[in-house]
Amino acid sequence: MRNTESIIGNMKIPVFDLKRQYEGLKTELDSAFTTVFESGIFILGENVRLFEEEFANYLGAGFAVGVGSGTEALHLSLKAFDIGSGDEVITVPNTAVPTISAISFAGARPVLVDITPDTYTIDTKKIEKKITNKTKAILPVHMYGHPSEMEQIMKLAEAYNLRVIEDACQSHGTQYNGKNAGTIGDMGCFSFYPTKNLGAYGDGGIVVTNSEELYNKLIMLRNYGEVSKFTSKIEGFNSRLDEIQAAVLRVKLKHLDTWTNRRREIATLYLQLLYNSNVQLPCERQWAKHVYHLFVIRTNKRDALKGYLQERGVGTQIHYPIPIHMQEAYKKFGYKAGEFPISERNAGEILSLPIYPELTKEEIETVAGLISEFQNTDL
Repeated sequence: MRNTESIIGNMKIPVFDLKRQYEGLKTELDSAFTTVFESGIFILGENVRLFEEEFANYLGAGFAVGVGSGTEALHLSLKAFDIGSGDEVITVPNTAVPTISAISFAGARPVLVDITPDTYTIDTKKIEKKITNKTKAILPVHMYGHPSEMEQIMKLAEAYNLRVIEDACQSHGTQYNGKNAGTIGDMGCFSFYPTKNLGAYGDGGIVVTNSEELYNKLIMLRNYGEVSKFTSKIEGFNSRLDEIQAAVLRVKLKHLDTWTNRRREIATLYLQLLYNSNVQLPCERQWAKHVYHLFVIRTNKRDALKGYLQERGVGTQIHYPIPIHMQEAYKKFGYKAGEFPISERNAGEILSLPIYPELTKEEIETVAGLISEFQNTDL
């Protein structure tokens, strides 16, 4: 690997850079903004309706319901199944807090299952022993853009009459055996947080399903339980995707496949450049299409490497540094340190490198070169 001292200079490589994306789409996005402002309609208008159709069609799902965030997508999905107090939902400890927040909002208890060491997704061999007569759903998280092993999850769900709600908030376009993540279970939930592969310019989310009954219930749940103006049939919430974000997402959806292909190209280059390094690299199972929302490496010198890169102008993040069962907010569920050893080990070793479609070859080579140089230091 060539020495990078001569090329880095004052180069700054942020872990995310949304300005580059906007610069490339400025004309399209500015036109979309203007159209919304001129319409005078900002809540549940034509852009939301059209985006829901377009996103459902993109995934091959029957229906889609735009909501306020990915967290709310998960929450409303649980509520659509009347999951609440006294119920249990199986998920993972290495996820973002919002996954668990949604379960808590519904009043249910998260039951955690450790993950596989390579895909960072739920270990399906460990699920069955966590199923009780209180279990109502399995909530697999398609972590970092790699799908969970859905075939086994669906078999367990059928055997125990459980619902499956996919957390696909990091997995727009991810596939499992050729099927899009989010379309395999009863419902799939996506986030449009700005840094997602398909991101808005604020909060936003969506639920997809092939059930018209669930679709109709979600439509009510997101808007006060209303079946018509001022007429509420069920208890609902205020969780609506707004017109401006829907207009942005309609523009960006047209570019998603191109961006996904570029992310996969970047990941391939990282994998080639870091092949002989001492860090553990991401994997892609034979049945998976990884969309590399994040490119996550593992090393037992994570903190030192993070500092080394930061000093040289390279941004990184840790997704996620504290497993759910070790978060102060969720100690009430009674889990203890040591219960989920793979998640706990990973939390101390994982590091997310810069990856976004606008990243240049020179920048990728610089990041990889610095990692190789770090390994030759005495740190």
